[in-house]
Amino acid sequence: MLKIDGITITWLGHDSMKIKAVVAPTGASRVIYIDPFRLKEKEAADIVLITHEHYDHCSPEDVAKIAKKDTVVIGTTDVTPRFKGATRTIKAGDSVTIHGVTIEAVPAYNTNKKFHPRASGWVGYIINIGGKRVYHAGDTDHIPEMESLKDIYVALVPISGIYVMTAEEAAEAVNKIKPKVAVPMHYGSVVGTKADAERFKKLVKEPVKVEIL
Repeated sequence: MLKIDGITITWLGHDSMKIKAVVAPTGASRVIYIDPFRLKEKEAADIVLITHEHYDHCSPEDVAKIAKKDTVVIGTTDVTPRFKGATRTIKAGDSVTIHGVTIEAVPAYNTNKKFHPRASGWVGYIINIGGKRVYHAGDTDHIPEMESLKDIYVALVPISGIYVMTAEEAAEAVNKIKPKVAVPMHYGSVVGTKADAERFKKLVKEPVKVEIL
């Protein structure tokens, strides 16, 4: 768990994250899940973000565990039809504000492998909460669009290789994005190990701080 400037980020395994923070000016506490999968967590969600349709990222069964009456599920056109209740369809370049939280969709795709083709239009997200920008890269390689990202406070990046960036590629991306904090993910479940996360940490340059959750 990472607690930083009023934001709590909990890694739930694989690519799944929970972000919790107080939203001004109402002072309401908001809970955001990204790609919930194999959840043991029970805290209800205000917002659920789905990066793409693969089973280990888009799991209606897991979303049902944390859904409440006003939970909003956000995803791409191939994702939102799979969910009941309130949904918002989004594509890279779009921005929406839900429950006082502004969410931007950004591209996520492979450049040298076939698993996440650019043509699919899958995404990562920038969550602006508590005045801070938290970037969840989704399943992606180091893509040119990352270099235009600005003012990222926390970057959540995949590091396991095979389907996504390797630790080396992820470190290269983070060294260009220059967030305050970088958190490795996408390991320890379907693919990748903690050794990948440790290798990533060694390759990230100061002043970026790496937190292995």
